Amino acid sequence: MTIDLSHEATDARLDRLIDDGRAWTSRDIEPGDQVFVLGREAKAEVAGLAGVLGRDPLPRLLRAPDQVEIPALRSAMGRIKDGLDHGPGFAVLDRLPLDDLERETAITLFWILGQLIGRPVAQKWDGTMLYDVRDTGQSYGYGVRGSYTNVELVFHTDNAFAVAPPDYVGLFCLRPAKAGGVSRFCSLYTVHNRLLEGFPEALERLYRPLLWDRQAEHGDGAPRGALAPMFRWDGDRLRVRANVSLVHKGYEVVGEEMDRETAAALAALAEVTADPEIWAELPIGRGQLQYLNNREIAHYRDRFTDADDPEMQRHLVRTWHRDWGRPSYDG
Repeated sequence: MTIDLSHEATDARLDRLIDDGRAWTSRDIEPGDQVFVLGREAKAEVAGLAGVLGRDPLPRLLRAPDQVEIPALRSAMGRIKDGLDHGPGFAVLDRLPLDDLERETAITLFWILGQLIGRPVAQKWDGTMLYDVRDTGQSYGYGVRGSYTNVELVFHTDNAFAVAPPDYVGLFCLRPAKAGGVSRFCSLYTVHNRLLEGFPEALERLYRPLLWDRQAEHGDGAPRGALAPMFRWDGDRLRVRANVSLVHKGYEVVGEEMDRETAAALAALAEVTADPEIWAELPIGRGQLQYLNNREIAHYRDRFTDADDPEMQRHLVRTWHRDWGRPSYDG
């Protein structure tokens, strides 16, 4: 039993190589150029906004950027948004002064700034809007997202199995890991180019519906799996759902044996994304805000080791953004 999203599989397919800046490799970009440093005026606005939050209490989810005058921060977030849509597809804002801010105030600032990228939407079926990314000690499996563990997360897009995946992802680093947890990014146009050149049959299969594990993010009695293609071309841009692991799990939870054609297609995708030539690596540090285009950029996190002290363990806060559909999980 699955939720049927197979209507996304259309006859329209990208059948040519993309040779513009969307299809970048590690030789084409310098990751450090995607780090946007807060200038003096923006830093002053951060301090002023923190003061407003303290003087004028309001529930966090009711806070919005149009309630305050923050022209320098708007400009910085506008440059980041432009890079997500028309540049490499990932960026880092450096950084909120965590030593000078209460933690809850800093998270509220992150919440406000993210709305300049797009409308925040729920990240879980229960309506969770701000999501803690940290190792809970659970084992990665059905109903336990990889973001709750310290395992390696292969190249993927967030919520790839969903009815309405987010267009953008934001991460705010409260505390990095003791070791590991490094972020990598790759362009899905580059991945598409390499599949088209070296594995055309695999690419054709990935345009057709696949089974996905929904990770128990649904109502009681709802289907445990989803049926949706990985690649979709709208005539201008790719719209990609990417997560090899969740496709393998999807066949398991539905109880259907994966055919050789599908297995070969997933293996080809794994081979292409294993090439360091297509990666950009950019660690996320304490106080930094990281944003990415979730439909055109895949991201990776390596396995990490935490400190023994719980207060020093890796802790990121995440937002999802999507300007279409409803703000609920299924949109």
